Amino acid sequence: MSGAEDDSARTAESGEALTVQIAGSVGQFDAAQWNALGGNRNPFVAHEFLSSLEDSGSVGEGSGWDPVPIVITDADDTLVGAMPAYAKGHSQGEFVFDHAWADALHRAGRNYYPKLQICAPFTPASGPRLLFEDESFAPHLLKAAEAVCAQNGLSSAHATFVEREQLPLFDAGGWLQRRDIQFHWSNQGYDSFEEFLDALASRKRKNLRKERAAAQDGVSIVRLTGDDIKQHHWDAFWVFYQDTGARKWGTPYLTREAFTLLGERMASSMVLVLAMMDDTPIAGALNFVGLDAIYGRYWGCTVDKRFLHFELCYYQAIDIAIERGLARVEAGAQGGHKLARGYEPVQTFSAHYLADEDFRNAVADFLEREREGIATDQMILGQRTPFKKG
Repeated sequence: MSGAEDDSARTAESGEALTVQIAGSVGQFDAAQWNALGGNRNPFVAHEFLSSLEDSGSVGEGSGWDPVPIVITDADDTLVGAMPAYAKGHSQGEFVFDHAWADALHRAGRNYYPKLQICAPFTPASGPRLLFEDESFAPHLLKAAEAVCAQNGLSSAHATFVEREQLPLFDAGGWLQRRDIQFHWSNQGYDSFEEFLDALASRKRKNLRKERAAAQDGVSIVRLTGDDIKQHHWDAFWVFYQDTGARKWGTPYLTREAFTLLGERMASSMVLVLAMMDDTPIAGALNFVGLDAIYGRYWGCTVDKRFLHFELCYYQAIDIAIERGLARVEAGAQGGHKLARGYEPVQTFSAHYLADEDFRNAVADFLEREREGIATDQMILGQRTPFKKG
């Protein structure tokens, strides 16, 4: 893929010459330099996460996810800006659904694919999508993405699960904004899970206690992080992950090697929760920990035990967030059943550049109507939380 080469870009403040270019992988860059731009606070844009996906074959040849990170370097060849980006020939593994857009453009006699996807692959968790040393580099990254589309015949560029704080940067670049809803748990300074339960209405509080007791009956719950996660734990979790992936997506997105590499490179930012029965793992949930949040990502089981999913994925994550003083739990996409368990509706955001003006105008009209519906849904869902009223 070509384009985005620009030796004349300069910072607004210093006039320093910059080079904007497409690279072949995140792994080719120095990890410390990459992480200094944003990976130190969000695990899914960390060099360790993105390079593990590349090195394991989870992205790259044959996956439909071709890494094309867009980077800015200064005169000393030091990274000062970056954008994790992928050339894609499908819309799988994104969790922001644009199939209707692809169909509409196809009916108009034009190709929607390939497109440029700016994201953490397979990860419906909000975070920075423009990584930079200084905010003045953001316009260069956006213009570079647009240039990649123009010079390679791509229909569009899509930045998905953009953290709220970066939305003004995309707005300033004229990118369209889209919204959706997830369910997050918010830590109100709780000292314990019981203190969180005290904030719930009596009936809801009793239900949660019953669910936890039923889920834990006959099993032991083990939390592992860092060097305590061994290869046999990943072997067990791989079985769980394959089962869930086969049921949800048909083919699991990550390879077995991905879990080994993630464990080697960032296990201190991961918490693996296992349910044990007779010293044998029967279910597991994998979480990633960022600067202010814990992110639930993968789950699976070999024994169907009532409420165990809620215990491992939701209640254990709350326990961990309280113990570590984290602000919130993000438990992934969809799942209205999270509402009754103390997770509240919050809006998530994506930003979209569409090269064709007529197509862009049609999508902009659609997004305006969609946003009204999302706001209404959030309001209605917010009235159904289990917390005490008044």
